[in-house]
Amino acid sequence: MPAAPRIAPGQLFSPEDWAPFRARSAVAGPLLVAHCWGVIALAVALGVWIPWLIPLSVMIIGTRQLGLAILMHEAAHGGLSRNLKLNYFLGHWLCAVPVGASLASYRPYHLAHHRFAQQAEDPDLMLSAPFPVSPASLRRKLIRDLTGQTFFKQRVLLPLAALRGRAAERATDDHAYEALVTGRSILPFVLVNAALLAGFAVAGVWWAFFVLWLLPMATWFPMATRIRNIAEHACVEGSAEDAFRAARTTRANWLERAFIAPYWVNFHAEHHLFMHVPCWKLPALHRAVHARPEGERMEVAGGYAEVLRAATAGHAGR
Repeated sequence: MPAAPRIAPGQLFSPEDWAPFRARSAVAGPLLVAHCWGVIALAVALGVWIPWLIPLSVMIIGTRQLGLAILMHEAAHGGLSRNLKLNYFLGHWLCAVPVGASLASYRPYHLAHHRFAQQAEDPDLMLSAPFPVSPASLRRKLIRDLTGQTFFKQRVLLPLAALRGRAAERATDDHAYEALVTGRSILPFVLVNAALLAGFAVAGVWWAFFVLWLLPMATWFPMATRIRNIAEHACVEGSAEDAFRAARTTRANWLERAFIAPYWVNFHAEHHLFMHVPCWKLPALHRAVHARPEGERMEVAGGYAEVLRAATAGHAGR
């Protein structure tokens, strides 16, 4: 099996220049988890207090549910805490389980993605290989996300199939791995969400669990996840041969960071280049890499609209 091409930090940086990127914080990871849940709580309160702002709350909460998945990803790299037990607790119970995932299942899968990025053995290849697609095909995918069809397939049909022993390979490009993990972690997911429902009921707003937690998870979360997946690897030429082109970085403005790409997930080329650098240091790493000639080889998009245009370029048919 050919592994993805790699470079060592020493090929770009002196030990002194690289030292800040190696350092781990004891508080940054827990603060990011607290921030994510704090934003969710404020958006819930906003929707309860001013009901006509519920659509805005749904978008904010759906993006922060993606944020929880991103912080689970950070925990898979040991980035939420230097204490392994705390890293697991934060990444699994406070990030993965509430949105239906499992850190223990995700970690080996994701590390295989890094080892074989854009090779035939890459378990995430199905997410980027079909692109470019036609604009109509992309619209259909996004409509399935926003109407809850992707959620129903992932969180109901595929977990039921997994429980009945059917092959998980029947999953299609609709975020197959997330569905598989949900099947493996369905009981913790149900228990944690039952506790959330109980908390909403005690607060006298039981309906908010369905409108301001479950609805974002069923609509905006899968759509933002799909756009993120497309942006990370789709239509990047030379990604299987050049470590600097293993992924795409997307320059995200504040609206895109608020509604599509939280917690620096848009700096994906830098993450693949040096996967153990904490997510909050990726903007500085981006500047440091691009200060060197090799950085010019990296794929950088000017925004998510540009990415989606590239993902549908040259395909006007159905």
